[in-house]
Parts: sequence; structure tokens; C-alpha cells
Amino acid sequence: MDWTPGGLSSDVEDRRGSSGGGGFGGGGLGIVGIVFLLVISLITGRNYIGSYLAGGGHVATSSGDRPAVESPAEDRSAQLVSFVLDDVQKTWEQLLPEQTKQPYRHARLVLFRDYTQSGCGVAQSQTGPFYCPADEKVYIDLGFWDELRRIGGSTADFAQAYVVAHELGHHVQNILGIERQMRQLSARNPGQQNALSVRLELQADCLAGVWGHSAAQRGIVHEADVQDGLSAAAAVGDDHIQKMSRGAVSPESFTHGTSAQRQSWFMKGFQQGDISACNTFQNGVNDSF
Repeated sequence: MDWTPGGLSSDVEDRRGSSGGGGFGGGGLGIVGIVFLLVISLITGRNYIGSYLAGGGHVATSSGDRPAVESPAEDRSAQLVSFVLDDVQKTWEQLLPEQTKQPYRHARLVLFRDYTQSGCGVAQSQTGPFYCPADEKVYIDLGFWDELRRIGGSTADFAQAYVVAHELGHHVQNILGIERQMRQLSARNPGQQNALSVRLELQADCLAGVWGHSAAQRGIVHEADVQDGLSAAAAVGDDHIQKMSRGAVSPESFTHGTSAQRQSWFMKGFQQGDISACNTFQNGVNDSF
């Protein structure tokens, strides 16, 4: 993957030097934070709720601000994330009006360590990167790349780019109203909540592939890079994570899709380069594509 290091985008909020963005060091998570930990516990099979309660209902933190101690590797990773953020957003500025008649508005990306506040509650490193529709921000603790490597995923440049592009795919869904419609469908059909979540996540994978198609056409991404992206997609498949964390797979609890599904939908977007290829809902919420 060809890119040029240099500085951070104006759309990046660097909170790595803050002890959590304030407010959580001495208090509880609140109901949103508890629900957030519960969801992550169900997805990963790890008992984050139990760890939270064992700690007295507090998040372990250090007090006061601390300087951001950056290694050369982390500094490079931050610049890569920033480069991808800008490139993905420039791509959607062009593609979204062309393909959907909807204007694109920029998301922001928050770099943090350990934990911080988000519009969706507490953001913790254990949860991995995520997009919050309430404040239209992507949250990433760069330590996630170590976790991705631990579970067998590539952390090469394009693998990291895939993760950023996937989260911005959720921003595109938010702009198009798909995320809101999915929440409404989930509220009306609670038994379909996980299945709808899988479709939403697979669509974000496909949208990441649409950006990858554009980047390949512009000579930024090469054929050899694609396997790195597919490796990352496979590592974060529900079946792979569940098998590693608990030794068994429970399809009824999937919320993101299997490794094979995530790879397949990414490649669909990558090969076709069109949002219309990403209709994971079929006759569902995004028929207008």
C-alpha cells in the first residue's frame, strides 16, 4: 500500500495524552456503559461485566493527564490511520453524491489509550474500534493492532486501512439512514436483532471494499495488499473469535458475521466499486440502492 507519512488530519482528535477524557476515573460507567460492556462480553465471550464489578464498579485509571508516550511504530500507525481517514472521506465525497444523490459529511476519528468518553458511552480498548452514530466519530485505541495480531490477523498497512474503512462504512450507513432504520427494525423485531446486526456489519465490510476499489484504481492499493485486508476480516469473524475465546461457536449469537462472510462481502465491494453491490439487507432497509 502506497502512502506518505506526515502529520495528523484535521479530522483526527488525538486523546492519547489524556487519562480517559475526564469523568470516568472515579465514577461508574452508567447504564450505557454497562450495556456496552454486556454487548462486548456476549460478542467476545469474555466477562467484561464481571471484571468491572470485581473492580468495585469503577474503571481502573491513573489520575490526571499524562504525556502521550509514543513509539516510532505507534507514531507511524497514527499517521497511517490519519492518511486512510482522509483518503476514504475524499473518496466518499465523490462517490456518495454520484451513486446515491446524497452529500457526504465528514466524520471525525478519535485516537485514545485505554478508555475515553464517546457519544455512545464509555469507549474502552477492549471493545476494539467502533463508530458512534450519536457523535459521528470513529474511536480507535492503536493497541488494537496488538490484539488483532494475537487473534491471527494481519496488521500490515492495508489490514489497518480495512479496519478504518469499515468503521467509516458505518458512517455512510448513518448518512443514508440505514443505521436508523436498522435500529427501528430491531426494536420491532427483537428476535432478529443479531441477524440485522450481522447484515449491517457485512454491509460496512462491503463499503470498505468499495473504497478499496477506488484506492486500487488510483494505484494506492495493490493486489498483494488485498490478502492483508482479507486476513484482518477473517480474524474478526464471529466464528473465529468465539472459537478462540470459548472453544465453541454459537451462530445464534453472531453480530458481525463469519470470517468467510466478511471476506466475501469485502471482496464484493472491492471488485464492483459500487454501493449498489452492498445490499446485504436484500428486500430490507436499503432498497433504494
